[in-house]
Amino acid sequence: MTQTSFSWSGRSVLVTGHTGFKGGWLSVWMHQLGARVHGYALEPPTTPNLFEAAGVEALLASDTRADVADLKRFTEAVSHARPEIVFHLAAQPLVRESYKDPVGTFTTNAIGTAHLLEAIRQADGVRAVVVVTSDKVYDNHESDYRYVEGDPLGGRDPYSASKASAEIVAASYRSSFFGAKGGNDARIATARAGNVIGGGDWARGRLVPDCLRAFDMGQPVRLRHPQAVRPWQHVLEPLAGYIRLAERLAAPEGQTFARAWNFGPDPSDELTVGDVADLAAHLWGEGARVEHAAHADEPPEAGVLRLDSGQARAKLPWVPRWDLRNALEQTLIWHRAWKDGGQMLDATRSQIASYAAAV
Repeated sequence: MTQTSFSWSGRSVLVTGHTGFKGGWLSVWMHQLGARVHGYALEPPTTPNLFEAAGVEALLASDTRADVADLKRFTEAVSHARPEIVFHLAAQPLVRESYKDPVGTFTTNAIGTAHLLEAIRQADGVRAVVVVTSDKVYDNHESDYRYVEGDPLGGRDPYSASKASAEIVAASYRSSFFGAKGGNDARIATARAGNVIGGGDWARGRLVPDCLRAFDMGQPVRLRHPQAVRPWQHVLEPLAGYIRLAERLAAPEGQTFARAWNFGPDPSDELTVGDVADLAAHLWGEGARVEHAAHADEPPEAGVLRLDSGQARAKLPWVPRWDLRNALEQTLIWHRAWKDGGQMLDATRSQIASYAAAV
């Protein structure tokens, strides 16, 4: 990222969902920038996981393991951390899981967001809050149209609807309790990112982790929706956007940035699931195989999804740095280092440094 005058050194930062994939990467990056990082999350969602592989716990100023559904614990954790900046990533992040547990998904993603903002409303000193939702919050008409931040929200599956609900919750709290009308100086923004990939993601039902599991075992990866189009990007891409957004929110003119933001890749990286799996197999090399065979009994998912990130490019400014091929290469490098018993905190920090230095 282009350097700014904003310094993270010594600032108290709360990351919810810090034991997850994106939250773990963000916690390492925040620590690398000099912030005092506090975490609030459930136990890591998979075994293995980035949080343990990279030793993220050792970097934290505090580590609270609790549910976002527990308002009392959430409020106590915010009071203890006294954060200046908050990144809210705690979520139930999987579409397929949302079909199995829709109530739990709505509780975590929508009510959990309300709990965060209620805890912040009762706290002092919070300047900026970035609520991470999803590219799936839009009322998707399955076309080549690229959604912009002002387009109608929707969601035909519980996950998408729960994230759209989180957007509405954030907007209602922002207009009711924060800013000039609400009396609390915290600036609230939401961030909608594309499908992220990167080292340390072992979630089931996500394309690249499923590919790596199959390739490791010498088995073909079987694709559920090979023709589905998604906006693919390395995990560091949206995280760079969240960081830049938080810096802008915390600045004197930050109230103008308190709104929704898209963080998606260049149009050239809006590829089908099949294309991405084929590229991953090519980069893996010998033994990697892909089977393009959709299954009729799979729960429905959006067929086409594209984002317009023009607002972020023009006003933050933020631009993608790694194309999809590079993103997949970096993911494979991280994964193979882990398999070889490497020092994964060093590997994670090295990729952050390489990304930050990219032009």
